[in-house]
Amino acid sequence: MTGRKQPQKAAVYIHIPFCSHLCYYCNFNKVLLQGQPVQAYLTALLKEIKLTLAQHPDTEIGTIYIGGGTPSALTVPQLDYLLTGLNELLPIHGQEFTFEANPNDLLGQEKLNLLQAAGVNRLSIGVQSFNDDVLKKIGRTHTAAEAKQAVFNAKTAGFDNLSIDLIYRLPGQDTVDFKNSLTQALALKIPHYATYSLILEQRTVFYNLMRRGKLQLPSQDMEADMYQLAMDMFAEHGIEQYEISNFAKPGFQSQHNLVYWHNEHYFGFGAGASGYLGNTRYQNFGPIQQYLKPLQRDQLPILTTENITIDQQIEEQMFLGLRLNAGVSKKRFEQRFGRSIRAVYPEVIPKLLAEDLISESAAAYTLTPHGRFIGNDVFEEFMLV
Repeated sequence: MTGRKQPQKAAVYIHIPFCSHLCYYCNFNKVLLQGQPVQAYLTALLKEIKLTLAQHPDTEIGTIYIGGGTPSALTVPQLDYLLTGLNELLPIHGQEFTFEANPNDLLGQEKLNLLQAAGVNRLSIGVQSFNDDVLKKIGRTHTAAEAKQAVFNAKTAGFDNLSIDLIYRLPGQDTVDFKNSLTQALALKIPHYATYSLILEQRTVFYNLMRRGKLQLPSQDMEADMYQLAMDMFAEHGIEQYEISNFAKPGFQSQHNLVYWHNEHYFGFGAGASGYLGNTRYQNFGPIQQYLKPLQRDQLPILTTENITIDQQIEEQMFLGLRLNAGVSKKRFEQRFGRSIRAVYPEVIPKLLAEDLISESAAAYTLTPHGRFIGNDVFEEFMLV
């Protein structure tokens, strides 16, 4: 990464690829924990961070996010080693510091206390459903009761910035069931919720079942009803939608994810992680042994780098910004690219306005409620090539 333009500020994403169990829908870069060189990986990960920061000494570190995989699957000693190393390498001074966890890893207080002491101040808990039968069908190993207990334990440990994930359009799910999950989620009285429609990704159990005609999913109409139900119920409880899939009480939006949606800069550390610095996007080797080898020679484990052209940056600014309820800021766009959005898209903007897919205010362009349901179709209109 030598010679890159120095970003003024960058978020940090840290990838832990280990899972104690593989869910049927997930295609993230992950491996089963058993038999893996976990300690060697954590040592290499800290070395990657040290080597990278040495190349970018003037970069101000923003938010920190530890994701996976399942970071909470690490043992207490492994977690202590990682967090101690991060505190030595990164300036952790109260900025948003998120840690992803599975409910069944938070049934005791030891890991929670360790996270709290290390400066982690936000937890993202993968609940997915409050129906035990649905949880079994998607390969989750926790129960609804354990999910509630995990949230209770997190609050007891002093965490007040909590988020849970819910998935809809799951096998065996209907609108009544999803409403029940939403009701139980809202009863937890936490400040942030993310809810996603199931996507069938290649290299997953669900994808293979679908190819063989053995996966029965709710219809597209029911999927739309579930999404509308989520928007309505969160709004009724003062949980504001701020992005297509994310809802929060005021002041509790995910600051780390806003970096992505604003198309700003971030470091990506760990196997398969991606980063975006200056005008360059890079991706690390995904397989763990391929990730470890360069670092054993004190070299960065970068597989690919790509120079992001101005046209690509503009496209991404539109795709990502339109995901936000606040939309794409006209002022920010002009400051970044030296042109107005209408000047870049003289035909697209009037067309989408006429079709009631986007709306325009003095400050921004946003998706309309209709546009939000078919967001991907709207985003395609902003392709410049």
